[in-house]
Amino acid sequence: MTDLRPVGYVIGILVALLGLTMAIPMAVDAAAGTDEWVVFFEAGLVTLVTGGSLALASANGQSQRLTIQQMFLLTTLVWLVLPLFGGLPFMLGATGASFTDAFFEAMSGMTTTGSTVLSGLDDLPKGLLLWRSMMQWFGGVGIIVVAMVFLPELKVGGMQVFRSEAFETDGKVLPRAAEIAAKISVIYVWLTVACFLAYLLVGMSTFDALNHALTTLSTGGFSTRDASFGAFQGPAEYVSSLFMILASLPFVRFVQLLAGTARPLWRDTQIHAYLVIILGLTLAFALYRLVANGDHFEHSFREGLFNVTSIISGTGYASVDYQLWGAFPAVAFFFIGLIGGCAGSTACSVKVFRYQLLWASMRAQIRKIHSPHGVFTPRYQGQPVTEDVLSSVMAFFSFFIVTLGISAVLLSATGLDFVTAVSGAATALACVGPGLGEIIGPAGNFASLNDPAKWVLSIVMLIGRLEVMSVFALFTIRFWRA
Repeated sequence: MTDLRPVGYVIGILVALLGLTMAIPMAVDAAAGTDEWVVFFEAGLVTLVTGGSLALASANGQSQRLTIQQMFLLTTLVWLVLPLFGGLPFMLGATGASFTDAFFEAMSGMTTTGSTVLSGLDDLPKGLLLWRSMMQWFGGVGIIVVAMVFLPELKVGGMQVFRSEAFETDGKVLPRAAEIAAKISVIYVWLTVACFLAYLLVGMSTFDALNHALTTLSTGGFSTRDASFGAFQGPAEYVSSLFMILASLPFVRFVQLLAGTARPLWRDTQIHAYLVIILGLTLAFALYRLVANGDHFEHSFREGLFNVTSIISGTGYASVDYQLWGAFPAVAFFFIGLIGGCAGSTACSVKVFRYQLLWASMRAQIRKIHSPHGVFTPRYQGQPVTEDVLSSVMAFFSFFIVTLGISAVLLSATGLDFVTAVSGAATALACVGPGLGEIIGPAGNFASLNDPAKWVLSIVMLIGRLEVMSVFALFTIRFWRA
């Protein structure tokens, strides 16, 4: 039987730390002279005590090594438990959200999805706005560690090709996780500071710059304004595009760069493909708007670059309602959200490397058709790809498509129209943020959806953020018998 104490200990520590961080928005509200600081004091106390109690109760089960079962449980339960406590300020605070709305907002934050059920953001207390941004920032750095430590170890979705990228786990998950988290966190913090300063330079207020720096580096997309990034059009869009791209590159490359090795960064085919896709799509939209909408080039290029980068990275900012550009952009943005950024980044969705592996496999199969007696081995980054990696990638695509279909059907069963159901399922599974249509499109939000739809979307966000298969593995009998 699986020993749950090591899992409980780690989760307890993380919950307690989450409670401690609530002191930051509490201080912001106290400095502003509002009574909202009490909300974070109460929520923080409950979270700290609960997490501390769980950690103490599980302390005798500490382990330097986690089994495969414990790793699967840990990666899933962390993203399930933290939103439960992260949503407390929304229930107790100015929004007075229901449990369903609070959990949805917190899950959207922790998974860096960016879908929201809140409106009137311009008038909300600053502490609550900062807390939304902080949750996304925590989720961003957390998913990088999961992608670099746990998912390669669990062989989820082909992630095992990154096992020896810069860190060799060798089964010692917790010690290596601490080392990796320390190196990545330093880079993550400095990139956030750089983004904050850049936003200040282009005219954002200190509070807006801080919040948007947190949600840009996490590719989360929460904003302090109902108009999202539409309130900051101009040079800020270029700044945001740059840092969204940096945040969706493999952080292991930044670690290697700081160690004095720049070659892996420049030679990474995943990065090459990602940048080419962004540039190609940006130029396509710019030319389309020049011809179809009579726009001028700089404006169409800037809006194309910003919105393409926002959607493909899974950030979910919107500077305009791109559905008004025409049918072609609306459909194109739906599929752009299913591409995703690079593995080992804060970006969401399928990820570029999986499409590259899929193409390499298809190429090898086509060549075998032409030359049945030849031996053709799929290659990635110049290295042969093993059968278990290809099988894992194929399984990921299968699970992703099936989950997307089931989610869309469940959402339609709650009464949603076809466009809202399909785009809602896609945006939740890919953790992008906005969907399509009048309700959940870039100019709308998820507030008007019924509770069953919000719960379906919350679960799908969790599944998508943890690369689909690591969640489904928990529901197999073989998992619990192992």
